[in-house]
Amino acid sequence: MIPYSFDYKVADSLEEAFSLLSEAGENGALLAGGHTLIPAMKLRLSEPDTVIDISKISDLNQITKDGDILVVGALTNHATVARSGDVMTYCRSLGEAAGVIGDPQVRNKGTIGGNIAHADPASDYPGVLLSLNATVVAKSDSGSRSIAIDDFFTALFETALTEGEIITEIQIPVLGEGTGSAYIKFPNPASRYAVVGVGVVITLTDGKCTACRIGITGAADHAFRASVTEEVLLGSDLSTDDIEAACQHAAEGQELLSDLAASANYRVHLCSVMVKRAINIAVERAIG
Repeated sequence: MIPYSFDYKVADSLEEAFSLLSEAGENGALLAGGHTLIPAMKLRLSEPDTVIDISKISDLNQITKDGDILVVGALTNHATVARSGDVMTYCRSLGEAAGVIGDPQVRNKGTIGGNIAHADPASDYPGVLLSLNATVVAKSDSGSRSIAIDDFFTALFETALTEGEIITEIQIPVLGEGTGSAYIKFPNPASRYAVVGVGVVITLTDGKCTACRIGITGAADHAFRASVTEEVLLGSDLSTDDIEAACQHAAEGQELLSDLAASANYRVHLCSVMVKRAINIAVERAIG
């Protein structure tokens, strides 16, 4: 289907993007990689009067380490995240998630900021970023604010972003010694989206689990923490029985999706199985 007529404008800086957004008002849309917006426009699911291309803002396309924080620019594409030496050294699971998004064409064009702003419930980044305790930095013409990842994804295709805000970077605490991370997913065979995807970060001290974060994507209308499983694992020695018992609570308290890819009951089963696998990988890496 051919999209309708619209104005196309290119922003060379954040300041110009804010100005163009202000001019466009409610009928403006940002274009980064375009893998969501353009198909939606073709299907008339989205009909902005003005499309503002921010892909040329070079300041938002970098990965840097700032002390104990890894900073990933919002316009960094998935392929760059996947092959980044810093990402694989300091938060390996993020690189794993980026490397299994879509296909090579998608990974070389789609951006991490656009991906999480869209908040697709089956996207890979939300689960892994929850496990990594990331912070999303968003700016508008009135200033900047930091949003804890636990507060960012709010509902189906909805986030804590307000009108006029643009994600500029994602900040991720560097994983220290004794900490392991992993991301795995059960993919839809056609779309490669996650039917269930799991990110895990575990810290071991003297053989005991002293910190644990588990993020699950694809299972519900937005990514969530497997908080009961985390609580059960804390303080345990992560024996086979401990992990098995904890994983039975992976989807506890959540209303899971039921669709052509999987029923809600099957997703409950997948959550348990995939969390167990991810935990074992993360523990192995934490041990080193």
